[in-house]
Amino acid sequence: MIQALRKLVTFDEFVAKYPDNTGKRYELHDGVIVEMSQPTGDHEEVVGFLAFEITRECIRLNLPYFIPKTALVKPPENESAYSPDVLILNRPNLVNETLWKKESTVSKAESMPLVVEVVSSNWRDDYLKKAADYEAVGIPEYWIVDYAALGGRRFIGNPKQPTVSLYTLIEGEYQVSQFQDSDRIISPLFPELNLTAEQIFQAGGYPV
Repeated sequence: MIQALRKLVTFDEFVAKYPDNTGKRYELHDGVIVEMSQPTGDHEEVVGFLAFEITRECIRLNLPYFIPKTALVKPPENESAYSPDVLILNRPNLVNETLWKKESTVSKAESMPLVVEVVSSNWRDDYLKKAADYEAVGIPEYWIVDYAALGGRRFIGNPKQPTVSLYTLIEGEYQVSQFQDSDRIISPLFPELNLTAEQIFQAGGYPV
C-alpha cells in the first residue's frame, strides 16, 4: 500500500528533500508527499523488459532518446512531480528545461515523447490522475501496462484481463487503444516495434 504523508508542500520544498537518505521513493501529488511502496519482482521484470525493448528500438532507429533512472515529470499547472516507471527523454530538448540540470526534472512535452506506467496497487493514480496530468502536459504517448489485471473493470473489461492501454494525444486529448493476448502493440512513436502484449505480460511471470 502507498502511505501518504499529509502535509502540503511545494514542488521546490519537495525536491529539496528528494531523494532522502533512506532509499525510499516518493512522488508529489497536488502538494502531498506520497511514499511509493517497494515494487514487486514481477513489476520490475516488466519495467526492465520494456526499457530494454524500447532502448533497442531507439538504437536501431538512431533516435536521440534515452531512459533516465530517477528523473521527475512536473506538470506545470499543479504542485505534483511523478517518477514514471519508464520515461523516454528527447536529449536535444533538455536545453529548454530549466529544472533539468539541477533537479533532473522535465515539464515540456517536447522533452517526453513517451511515458510508461506499470500498474501496481495504486492503479487509480495511473488510470485517473496521471493520465489527466500527462494529457495536460501534452505528452504525445502514454502507456499503462496492467500485466496483473489490477485496474478497475471500467478500464480493462469484465472479467478483468491483462491489458496494455496506449493513450495517444490527438488534438489535445488522449484517445486510447488497448492490447491483450497476442495483439501487437501499435505505437505511433515506434510504428515498427515488434512487440506483443503477451510478451510484456510473460516478462512479469503472468501466465497467458
